[in-house]
Amino acid sequence: MLMIRLQRHGKKHQPYYRLVVGEKRSKLLGKQLESLGWYDPQKRENGFNKERISYWLGVGAKLSATTNNLLVNAKIITGKKIAAHKKAKKKVEEKAVVPKV
Repeated sequence: MLMIRLQRHGKKHQPYYRLVVGEKRSKLLGKQLESLGWYDPQKRENGFNKERISYWLGVGAKLSATTNNLLVNAKIITGKKIAAHKKAKKKVEEKAVVPKV
């Protein structure tokens, strides 16, 4: 399955991300199919190739949660944001065992 996700570049404490499309099971720092843009979180700037993103979405590529939220903010795609953090597991309450009479 193809995924559109962020690939981290830059120095320590100076992150810089590239928006890439590639196979989901491949290593993120490995070879990707295409670079679709960039995102600088420190300056809050981005440069996305809207035409290529829409092409890959049309082909069937999926978005990661963070990528989805960035594209919604940039108004490239429409929809709701996705919670990108991991949700805490709910503890299952133990039911009181009632003896059969």
